[in-house]
Amino acid sequence: MSTILLVEDDPDIRHVVSYKLTRGGFRVVEATDGLAALREAQDSHPDLVILDVRMPLMSGLEVCRELRARPWTATVPIIMLTGRAQQEDIDQAYAAGATDYVVKPFSPRELQHRVESALHEVDG
Repeated sequence: MSTILLVEDDPDIRHVVSYKLTRGGFRVVEATDGLAALREAQDSHPDLVILDVRMPLMSGLEVCRELRARPWTATVPIIMLTGRAQQEDIDQAYAAGATDYVVKPFSPRELQHRVESALHEVDG
């Protein structure tokens, strides 16, 4: 069973994503801000991270860069889940190390598909 670290400060979005992924057979651990995300990544060793961009304490871009800099998360797929849809925002996310980029509002089914695809690519 793959572990997904879901980093999202909006409780409604966190609930929907967690529910969908749990029903899809994933173990979901949650964090609500950037600092908690880094602690949880170290503790839970996730197979994939879903990361909001705008969060308290540390932005998702900062968290993404930090995860890429750490040896135990350097290759973990990171899917950015955000309301920011400008090309500049997307480019910044990929430059920070994001694997994929999903814009809110989003389809939970599509997000699950992207999670499965990213994990499949890692398992190769």
